[in-house]
Amino acid sequence: MKLFKNYLKIFTALMLIFLTSCSDYLDTEPITEEATSLNGGIVIKNAVDAEKRMNAVYGTFGSGYWQLDYFLIGDGQSDNAYIGADNPAIFQYEAYQMLSTNSQMKGDWNDLYNNINTCNIVINYVDQATDLNATRKNEMIGEASLIRALNHFQAVQLWGDCPIAKEAIFSISSANFDEAFNALFPARKPIVEVYAQIIADCQVAIQKAPDASNKFKANKMAANALLAKVYATMPNPDWTKVNQYCDIVIGGGYTLLPTFDHLFDNAHEGNSESIWEINGDGWGSPIGAWNTFMFLGTDWKKFNAPSHTLVKAYANNNDKQRVASTITRANVGWADTYWSSTNYPFCYKMRDTNGNQNFYIARLADILLLKAAALANKGDITGAMSQVNIIRTRAGIASISASNQSDAFNKILEERLMELAFEGDRWFDLKRMGKAIEFLSKQKDGNGNLLPYASNINQNRLLWPIPQDKLDANALLTQNPGY
Repeated sequence: MKLFKNYLKIFTALMLIFLTSCSDYLDTEPITEEATSLNGGIVIKNAVDAEKRMNAVYGTFGSGYWQLDYFLIGDGQSDNAYIGADNPAIFQYEAYQMLSTNSQMKGDWNDLYNNINTCNIVINYVDQATDLNATRKNEMIGEASLIRALNHFQAVQLWGDCPIAKEAIFSISSANFDEAFNALFPARKPIVEVYAQIIADCQVAIQKAPDASNKFKANKMAANALLAKVYATMPNPDWTKVNQYCDIVIGGGYTLLPTFDHLFDNAHEGNSESIWEINGDGWGSPIGAWNTFMFLGTDWKKFNAPSHTLVKAYANNNDKQRVASTITRANVGWADTYWSSTNYPFCYKMRDTNGNQNFYIARLADILLLKAAALANKGDITGAMSQVNIIRTRAGIASISASNQSDAFNKILEERLMELAFEGDRWFDLKRMGKAIEFLSKQKDGNGNLLPYASNINQNRLLWPIPQDKLDANALLTQNPGY
């Protein structure tokens, strides 16, 4: 380790001169080494600079990860969608055959850690803006901390042990060499440490982020919602904490919209059910939402075609409202082993093609179903199903019961499938509830045949490989088992 550091010391010092233009890990557009030096190390000069930096933080939701790959991972890797389209790198997602050289996966790593770095610039340097009042500084730190937590949460779910990034480095000296070295050549941290950092950032957000009234900002209640999901997902879930944070959110004044479709028609942005939604605000805005074109339309074979598993779930539950809002159909110029060219299905929750498409990070129905899981894990089957039935009542379908804990888990999962399809949840839901291998190994095509790649799913494939270029550049990184 010491030898490695000494070997890289001169190289690192030279590389940092060109840091912001050359590094994937710390690739940020606004600041150059020269500019930082000229400004005496001042990164954020004033309130105007600070707000620009905060806009850049929200602009990270326009990245490829959040506009496309989050949904390819959460839905296309799962049993509620066939990934479709024509990208061989993305086929590896669906077939559980990810290679460490996969360019799309490398892009996901870069996006997440570049997003984190953009947050770090605000967290580390906003105090430099002497004309920015303390209230707004704290809000910015809270917002950036929550968004940093969210991106770390994605990383730890995808790769397991992964780097924790807390410092944005713009210059190097003998005083900060170790700090700069650790930022540029990070080691993987154990999952428990990553989750501890995520929780700490969420707690900062609860203290400092704006209140819940602005649904388009990383707000206090969104931090509570993320904590509920974090405590449900970590290696040893704390279901008491899940229930606690769910109750905080449920008591926050949110109500389910009476009409399910109003969640997605773009006429009800910032609605009573929304806890945190990403605001597509048209072309030329910080987030010109381009994801709709990836999932909807007949001009080319789109990503995330609805699966027979999903369609049958709606049919078996006589769920006419949610299927109409989730799936649309059209005649197309192609056919595949999943669907014929006549009446081909597309995901329909993202339907605005003017760059204005919003998507949810957290909404009330998700939290109600997380509470159901918490109650089921505590043995309160009746209480769990009462939460499920709140969701089903809004959908206009019959209430259900569960005979035991296992039955309750399966019914909660099915309800999450129908309620949250194409919102980036299913893959993570299956992993969190220990059902990924069981369910995904049984996926079938439109003829009832087992998918040829269904047998590829195994314990190792529940995590992705560390990108090969990161391993080649950084001897401190190690590869995941099975790759």
